[in-house]
Amino acid sequence: MVAAAHPLAVDAGYAVLKSGGTAVDAAVAVQTVLGLVEPESSGIGGGAFMLYWSQSEKRLTSYDGRETAPAAARPDRFLKSDGTPMEFWDAIGGRSVGVPGVLRMLEVAHRRHGRLRWAELFQYAIFAAEEGFAMPAQLHEELAAERLLPADPAARRIFYDADGKPKAAGERVLNPQYGATLRTIATRGADAFYSGGIARDIVNAVRSHARPGDMTEEDLAGYRALERAPVCGPYRAWRVCSMGPPSSGGVAVLQILGMLERVPFARAPRHSAAAVHFFTEAGRLAYADRARYAGDPDFVRVPVARLLDGKYLDERARRIGERSMRVALPGDFESGTSHFSIVDANGNAVAMTTTIESTFGSRIMVRGFLLNNQLTDFDFAPGGANQVAPRKRPRSSMAPTVVFDGDGQVRLVVGSPGGPNIINYVARTLVATLDWGFDVQSAIALPNFGSRNGPTLLERGTVYEALRADLESRNHVVESVPLQSGLHAIERIAGGLRGGADPRRGGAARGD
Repeated sequence: MVAAAHPLAVDAGYAVLKSGGTAVDAAVAVQTVLGLVEPESSGIGGGAFMLYWSQSEKRLTSYDGRETAPAAARPDRFLKSDGTPMEFWDAIGGRSVGVPGVLRMLEVAHRRHGRLRWAELFQYAIFAAEEGFAMPAQLHEELAAERLLPADPAARRIFYDADGKPKAAGERVLNPQYGATLRTIATRGADAFYSGGIARDIVNAVRSHARPGDMTEEDLAGYRALERAPVCGPYRAWRVCSMGPPSSGGVAVLQILGMLERVPFARAPRHSAAAVHFFTEAGRLAYADRARYAGDPDFVRVPVARLLDGKYLDERARRIGERSMRVALPGDFESGTSHFSIVDANGNAVAMTTTIESTFGSRIMVRGFLLNNQLTDFDFAPGGANQVAPRKRPRSSMAPTVVFDGDGQVRLVVGSPGGPNIINYVARTLVATLDWGFDVQSAIALPNFGSRNGPTLLERGTVYEALRADLESRNHVVESVPLQSGLHAIERIAGGLRGGADPRRGGAARGD
């Protein structure tokens, strides 16, 4: 089964599985197609985190394909001349581009876990790029709202008509440059991206931008994808595993679940203000710790074991009362994205969250793909665990997650895009399936809610807005906002698999 954000990507991954490919083989095909049909969310110019479960080895591995800062990066990268932080949009451009990591990560994972030839996995995206695909409604809407991308000539030729308007939903879109780029990578491997002509074009585009960056060909040639230990913790009868630092997502999700296990959340009725209250209070505490302690573990000590320690979670959970704390303090001790889920015929599983950061990334297109603006995930003001540094990986919220049952079998594979809201989206889906008993599709479709250690957020236009008065009586400051998750998940049920795709996006799930 494959669950991803576009039917063409799902079909490509499913075809790979039916050809005898592994979950990692399918991931390569899914990612390359998503970079074509969902360029606003991910692509080979960005980065990703992957969890891979080997059924034969009974082993979970996590791969870090997060972008890195160039060697010339300094902590004052996003400060104005007067020493104050830039506005976010003023930082977008060449200076925001990190060294892309997704292709090198996929290559490492494929060498270890793939079965089909590397070149074979690119044919689906190459065909769609050269023969054309129908403009997705989601992409059309994003293009219609976009101000900066039309300034890029290459993007304008692909996505806009002669009058400068976005091509209509359903209209044929061609991207032969992307097809040519993939042909080169399919033949020569990821090295063709990280050195030679493609690398030179990336560097030239970054350095010649109106807001130039300082990336070099040496930065690209020196990029390495890393294998890291996943973070795991208990939740009631299950074992939940996710991505560790430099992503803060896995630790924060596990903290939220750990605190919910220690308060009366399980007794709160589904869809109630009480359930939202406990969930958002746990979120405030987890996000406070995230802001203080999370960063690249190669540069700062991230106290993962302490943050997930049972006694520490006991103490944090005791701060959750009947009234909202509104803003939580961190614990005191020393110390535009997409997601797809895949399970192959042998029970191997992939949970991969992939990103170019903002919608359309840096708005810089090179050879048919967009470059990321991932460096804006660093703190703009220097001094914390997540300050800019040479070759450092910025903090992330991505939380690809695998849940195991008491027998050690995969129960659920899930993840979501959504920037810092990813943590809430994934944790909310986990409690909806594991605590509330919803099937995975119904759980994904439920209204989103949560807190990032500020207002209590309710998804605008949903029945949860009716909880506002009750929550305000509990001292919450409530805001109704769009909460556009992109959850894609697979759950194991008696006799097979069941997939779920977020109705907020144009995704799908397909399997036997």
